[in-house]
Amino acid sequence: MTQEHDAEPPAASQVEEAIGSEAEPEEPGRYRGTRRTPPARPRVLTGMGHVREPESERWWRSWLGRTAALLLGALILAAAFVTAYVGGLHKPTPRDIPVAVVRDDNAARTLIAAVRVRTNTIEAVEYADPQAALQALKKRSVYAILSSSTLGGTGLTLTTASASSPAATQVIEQTLDAAAAATGASLAVADVVPVSTQDPLGVVPFYLVFGFVLGGILAATALGVAVGTVPRNLDRAAMRIGALAVFSALVGTAGAIVAGPVTQVWTSHRVGVAIAGTLVTFAAAMLTSAAQGWLGLLGTGLAVLLLIALGNPGSGGIYPPEFLPRFFDQMYRWNIPGLGVSLVEGVAYFDRQATGWPITALALWALAGVLGLLLATAVLGRRLSSPPSPSIKDK
Repeated sequence: MTQEHDAEPPAASQVEEAIGSEAEPEEPGRYRGTRRTPPARPRVLTGMGHVREPESERWWRSWLGRTAALLLGALILAAAFVTAYVGGLHKPTPRDIPVAVVRDDNAARTLIAAVRVRTNTIEAVEYADPQAALQALKKRSVYAILSSSTLGGTGLTLTTASASSPAATQVIEQTLDAAAAATGASLAVADVVPVSTQDPLGVVPFYLVFGFVLGGILAATALGVAVGTVPRNLDRAAMRIGALAVFSALVGTAGAIVAGPVTQVWTSHRVGVAIAGTLVTFAAAMLTSAAQGWLGLLGTGLAVLLLIALGNPGSGGIYPPEFLPRFFDQMYRWNIPGLGVSLVEGVAYFDRQATGWPITALALWALAGVLGLLLATAVLGRRLSSPPSPSIKDK
């Protein structure tokens, strides 16, 4: 009678061979036996957003080409940042700062004319009457109004709006005060639209808009990396636009909360600031999404170049446009950061009297981005989203 425990045990070499064959790692692209199932990827890594490097026999060729192209693009962006910020902001030089005067006010006109002979720092802008000049100040067409306290006397009054730019009004006050003292006249200063005491340098609108623009770029880029730079169809494009709209509203609200209850920079107009932030963020996000739709991730670099490398120095946030080089001095009127700064300042300080053009231009930017993304979806979406047809080797 044969007992199972009397069977001869396998040799040690056979055990080691079996264990070794099971533990031996498989080569990339090869599967043992008849099963064709590839090895499972770590779910933790993919769930966290990690992306595996491509594996191939000649991986270094594609790696070298892609790495060189990406680093070259990063180098160009970095050089653009340095050139724009250092070149545009290293030596702010005020010129042609507009100051309103009434056409019949000879004393004010004579004083600015005397200043103009020595320097081009200030430029007189004539208005028919004091009411028109005051309206121009509130619409941010000028930074100050120079008028005679009593026509024919020696007293002068400088009415400023430091909320437009503390740096500009300070230069105007110093220049005209020195000129008035040289002629024996007195100069009284009245700030009718003062900047917040929590923001004496007037930089909060600039940094607030910088956060709005950066948030829009990051949101569009994150969606482009996660779900594709081009939506597959118009339904998915509409979902992306809706998601970015909700995100923009949240960012605008967060900015208004920080500038309001948190820091007390502005104690009113918080809803208006939130709406302004929503519009700025959405315009930046849609412009980035449209650029990605046509150019892929290269569109992200283009958006960063336009909106941050060039847009921030040209926004007139740190310094007013009259302090910047000629290349930047009109950019605030059409680029998203400059429009955003003008809109936030107009809402927070000027009772929306100077917000007509910024709102219109930002709405046009947002509309252009929406149409650009929809058109890219209609033209490229299905073609780029469809998987490639299998080759003969795959079959």
